[in-house]
Amino acid sequence: MVDGNEVTRSVDVAVIGAGTAGLAAYRAAAAITPRVVLIEGGIHGTTCARVGCMPSKLLIAAAEAAHDARHADGFGIHASVEVNGREVMDRVRRERDRFVSFVLSGVERIPGEQKLMGQARFAKPGVLDVEGTTVRARAIVVATGSSAYVPPIFEAVRSRLIINDDVFAWETLPDSIAVFGAGVIGLELGQALHRLGVHVRVFGKGDRLGVLTDPVVRAAAQKAFTDEFSLQINADVRSVGLSADGVVVEWRGASGETKSETFAFALVAAGRKPNLAGLGLEHSGARFDASGRVEFDRTTTQAGAIFFAGDVNPEVPLLHEAADEGRIAGENAARFPDVKSGLRRSPLSIVFTDPELAVAGMSFSNLAGRESDVVIGEVSFEDQGRSRVMRKNRGAARVYADRSSGRFLGAEMAGPRAENIGHLLAWSHQQGMTIDQMLTMPFYHPVVEEGIRTALRDASARRTSSR
Repeated sequence: MVDGNEVTRSVDVAVIGAGTAGLAAYRAAAAITPRVVLIEGGIHGTTCARVGCMPSKLLIAAAEAAHDARHADGFGIHASVEVNGREVMDRVRRERDRFVSFVLSGVERIPGEQKLMGQARFAKPGVLDVEGTTVRARAIVVATGSSAYVPPIFEAVRSRLIINDDVFAWETLPDSIAVFGAGVIGLELGQALHRLGVHVRVFGKGDRLGVLTDPVVRAAAQKAFTDEFSLQINADVRSVGLSADGVVVEWRGASGETKSETFAFALVAAGRKPNLAGLGLEHSGARFDASGRVEFDRTTTQAGAIFFAGDVNPEVPLLHEAADEGRIAGENAARFPDVKSGLRRSPLSIVFTDPELAVAGMSFSNLAGRESDVVIGEVSFEDQGRSRVMRKNRGAARVYADRSSGRFLGAEMAGPRAENIGHLLAWSHQQGMTIDQMLTMPFYHPVVEEGIRTALRDASARRTSSR
């Protein structure tokens, strides 16, 4: 429809953003109503496929191959290792492009009348301006994702600064890199680049280490990492500047001495921020809390006639959560105002380092304030049978259970096969099992999962002795 010089489209649902959450929201809404439009202002292809989950795992897989070959002498097998950076990055980019192509082919199958390219901005509640096209929608899903946050201290080194997105455009590997941030991205990329022969130092802020909050598990993981590469959590970085040779980092060491080193690049992995700038949310009718964040219902993703899904909601920035949120948001937007709570699965976070990290169900930090109601069982993987067989005997795990009922509350783990064991623990949590019920499940021998049985037995014994 054309109103004067204005092109107007009226739909039931408008979805802003064609990433994981946006595509899930579009599919869910389109299954209910054909009057839906998917709006994208940038390139198609999800964060996961382009610059996140998949390319990082490709880099990590190459790093693991090099590391395993380099350390095979522990088994009596001796090999020499040569890392060809160009070949490594060529495979990363080729396979990355293959994953992106799957996403793009899905977008191409969306009918043309249900797609709109351009930057969307709220003109008023229920009305979007998309670069000259007015879109009126009964409900709107905001799924614009997130982008890397770069603290002001790094403005002086912009010419030598990269974020994780940039890594996967490399044609070869650099000689050295300073990684700022010991969260998921910093740990995964820092360790992988180290194993591929890049000189790496990882500088953390505070005591953050991946997704871990349990002090016992975190200490075990920190020891494993620092035994392998330079990692300083709670680093006292004094300055970051440029020289003719690269990025100069000055920091204070553990004993108080000032150190300085020059790196080819600075990789900033200091977290991500929601892509909300330019959306005109102040005109959307959404409510904001005292800190300026949009108030929305986590179970419905709703904030009035707007629904927020995916990384734009920084609560749980994970692909499977984004897909769930997108589906919930799309269904609720299509049925608005008949809004219903959607299924939210038990929390599960995994970090693909070595040792791998996992948090399933409630984390240690979630239990703050109720310590007297919780029993904790733990295991070290240093002497766990299968872990020693594989020479992967590093890390620890702790499981948490309700003291009264014995219900399994959650676990944190740093150790081998955590990506698999984390799933078993999350499934047990979602089923509402007790630790004694979990102990009746089969445990083969010899497997790493026997370590979790040890932790469960420890928790059960502590619960029995406290009665």
